[in-house]
Amino acid sequence: MKKFNIEKPNDDVRSFLQEKIDNLTKPKGSLGILEDLAMQVGWIQQSINPKLTRPCHIVFAGDHGIAAEGVSPSPQEVTYQMIANFWAGGAGINFLARQHGFDLKVVDAGVNFDFKTDDPIIDKKIRKSTRNYLQEAAMTREEMDLAIERGAECVQACYDQGCNVIGFGEMGITNTSSSSLWMTYLTGIPLDQCIGAGCDHTGNIIEHKYKVLKQSMENYKGDASVEDIMRNFGGYEMVMTVGAMLKAAELGMIILVDGFIMTNCMLMASKLNSNVLHYAIFGHQGDEAGHKLVLDHLKAKPILNLGFRLGEGTGALCAYPIIDSAVRMINEMNSFKEIKVTKYF
Repeated sequence: MKKFNIEKPNDDVRSFLQEKIDNLTKPKGSLGILEDLAMQVGWIQQSINPKLTRPCHIVFAGDHGIAAEGVSPSPQEVTYQMIANFWAGGAGINFLARQHGFDLKVVDAGVNFDFKTDDPIIDKKIRKSTRNYLQEAAMTREEMDLAIERGAECVQACYDQGCNVIGFGEMGITNTSSSSLWMTYLTGIPLDQCIGAGCDHTGNIIEHKYKVLKQSMENYKGDASVEDIMRNFGGYEMVMTVGAMLKAAELGMIILVDGFIMTNCMLMASKLNSNVLHYAIFGHQGDEAGHKLVLDHLKAKPILNLGFRLGEGTGALCAYPIIDSAVRMINEMNSFKEIKVTKYF
């Protein structure tokens, strides 16, 4: 599998950032999370004058073979139907991307549909849907490696366009099931605490979902290594996201992390290279059962808690203006040295 050279940002800049933040015209610490975010962004960029340039958001889409077991009330065709909605500009992620100035890109990682060559989608398809992991591994080792590489390629293209802050989202019916399995294997948290209703607002699907996923675990014959868990239970869109996150960190980009599925992708990425977490800003704690638990496992403090469970990256984009405010704070506020205000605490 492709390896990524991800370095922890140099800590030497922290003292200079802290001095600048503490000497802005405000009581020390009075802007709370904005100060923490300004510190993180400046640390990532190794600059006391950080910038956010040409933000991009990538939605990876793929279908899952486990959908055949009825673990979601939504039919699989919703995946490709929603992609058409993205193109039409009418999905949740569309209005947020427009509002906050993000370049939105939609990637076919493994959708069970034949798109036309002139459709406005980035073609990175591995295969039409993963296999059913109740019966066999979701993907081969070669497919997993290819998904990692193609996710990285998508990020490189954004970076080459001048992007230094990137968000990720997903579209794939039943991918909360795959995320729950990644979560239980990688954290040790019992499966029943990792499972939520997904797109089923009634919660009626949970008992059946648990039975199918539990049986999938009992049928699993692999070695339980990180890479084997990723390929056996993952989705192509999820594995591409892992590769994308690792590449973004290698390039020194700020990574905006959305809800349950994207947090589990970051969890998986961190098991492959723990330094990726230094570049992650967790935008939102969603309403999916288990999300708080996986955030706690990662010692992550999300900016928002709005009760979302939509996916697509919506929570991350909602949090972006707060990150922008943090960068504006450190760059645009006066310091006590610049104006005649007695320093107060």
